Amino acid sequence: MLQVCLNGPRGRAESPALPVTPGQLARAARAAVAAGAENIHLHPKDSEGRDTLEAAAVAAAVSAVRATVPGVPVGVTTGSWASSDPGERIARIAAWTVLPDHASVNWHEDGAREVAGILLERGVGVEAGIFSGAGAARAFLDWPDAPRVLRVLVEVTETGAQEAVEVANRLLAELAPTPAPLLLHGQDGSAWPVLRLAAARGLDTRIGFEDVLHLPDGTPASDNAALVREARALFAHPGPAQTG
Repeated sequence: MLQVCLNGPRGRAESPALPVTPGQLARAARAAVAAGAENIHLHPKDSEGRDTLEAAAVAAAVSAVRATVPGVPVGVTTGSWASSDPGERIARIAAWTVLPDHASVNWHEDGAREVAGILLERGVGVEAGIFSGAGAARAFLDWPDAPRVLRVLVEVTETGAQEAVEVANRLLAELAPTPAPLLLHGQDGSAWPVLRLAAARGLDTRIGFEDVLHLPDGTPASDNAALVREARALFAHPGPAQTG
């Protein structure tokens, strides 16, 4: 499965093609799905372009995207940068009027279990985000509701290609006990090497402006669809798996 991560916490200063408004997200989602994306992850934004968990912003973003790509699962973030207090995050999720299909929960953040709990209570699938270097894998596996998550996001933050591959393999080994599907992806300098590893190992993965702004040859990507097309090409010819 290839997920497109349309924007992340980035702003348009980083790329003029970054989708921010509901309309921009909808158009970007339609192009990305046409290019081969099967699942969507997005960050709703407020009027200042900052990530938000406010009900109105979530409803507008999710509804606009769903109307453009009906039947494609749509997920959102619950990152602490959008709302630093865990109690506030939980209250805002409880107030959502339009529910996404899934939402990511960063397991190294305070209140992760409780945030995941309110999502499960409301019938929203949980993507458990396990960042490299955060030591969160064991905490996640020890959570009694770990088997109920939709998938685990194995998120490699190291930017050196070789180190990223080594860290990815180590994280995958740590998370082997989970029955949940694993989605492996990297950030910036590690995005393409880790995506190649995911393709070679037959794992779900993702690509999009949240993770990387450039194509593998270093040229700026024109939009999310260009990144998805490149990822699909790599899926067709992944090369041998790397073991680190």
